[in-house]
Amino acid sequence: MHSNERIQKMCIAALLCALGILVPMISPVRIQLGPMSFTLASHVALFLAMFISPTVAAAVELGTTLGFLLAGFAPVVVLRAASQIVFVLLGAYWVAKQPQVMRSPVRMGAYGLILGIVHGALEAVVVTLFWFGGATMDGSFVSTVLGLVGVGTVVHSMVDYGIALLIWQPVSRVVRVPVSYRAVRETVSSHS
Repeated sequence: MHSNERIQKMCIAALLCALGILVPMISPVRIQLGPMSFTLASHVALFLAMFISPTVAAAVELGTTLGFLLAGFAPVVVLRAASQIVFVLLGAYWVAKQPQVMRSPVRMGAYGLILGIVHGALEAVVVTLFWFGGATMDGSFVSTVLGLVGVGTVVHSMVDYGIALLIWQPVSRVVRVPVSYRAVRETVSSHS
């Protein structure tokens, strides 16, 4: 990798880390239900980083986790954020090795859903450890851990993935960044 490319990726990672730290701190849409928190757009920086490279994705994930820590979230929420390193690296390597996954709406949807399921499962495991470790939580294991955390995280992940795609599609067409995935420019042929 050329020096300029490395510096460019480092600067983009720093900007996405800043976004990942800032969103949990200032988001007006922040819902806390027991061990589950929904902070709108808290995963957008992660998805954008996944489209660039695995290294950028890992750096941004660690920065985002720091954001949740600095925002004063409960330990269970911070550890849920830390568990995201697995789904983030999986998604980043997947796009890097097979960028064609982002070439059709069906493949893009499957990619987002599979990552959302992995994401939800990881966060459910973290909350399960707290559940069986004696943490006080309302509701049953099924409704709290599997429902709110597991299924809720899949939905939250898909919403943030959609937001990231809405941002990435136009930006990747005009910004010259060394990336794993760049949106394909749609060309319209006209016949006279």
